[in-house]
Amino acid sequence: MTVRQVYGELRVSELVGLLLTDLALKGTRTIRILGKGRKERCLPLWKETATDLRAWLAVRGQVLAPELFVNANGAAMTRAGFEYILDKHTRAAAKTCSSLSSVSPHQLRHSCALVMLQATHDIRRVALWLGHADIRTTEIYLRIDPSEKLEAVEAVLPMGLRRGRFKAPDALIASLFAPP
Repeated sequence: MTVRQVYGELRVSELVGLLLTDLALKGTRTIRILGKGRKERCLPLWKETATDLRAWLAVRGQVLAPELFVNANGAAMTRAGFEYILDKHTRAAAKTCSSLSSVSPHQLRHSCALVMLQATHDIRRVALWLGHADIRTTEIYLRIDPSEKLEAVEAVLPMGLRRGRFKAPDALIASLFAPP
């Protein structure tokens, strides 16, 4: 399954709480998420993710649980169950790629957010995609990528100023690239 797309945008609690009725695989492929504070958002799915989810549904079979993801007993997957499966696959992957020796659910979410920020260059879109109620929560990703910081500073033009050539002082450049 394409973990980054299905899980990356979601909190573990949102993922394990997904219901079969939240999934639309015909027409526009989407998944409806009920997030923190009962805030609802609808995310599009890549074609490959929809294919993977169809395959999962075939393996899942007819179990009584209304949740999309179930455990081996046919009951709803728990947060601990998700973390167990992630750890199992991380340990297997670490045998060929040692940098994967420890991957947490939150690291997957951060990695997804950074990819989205680099692709869109729009912190507001990333905040909506991740389900952040306050954009200040998403701003942490601006502290991670120095090139994003510099682009953001250059893109903002205070009212009353006109465009021209500007040479950023060394102190400003140093502060942009300083570790958080």
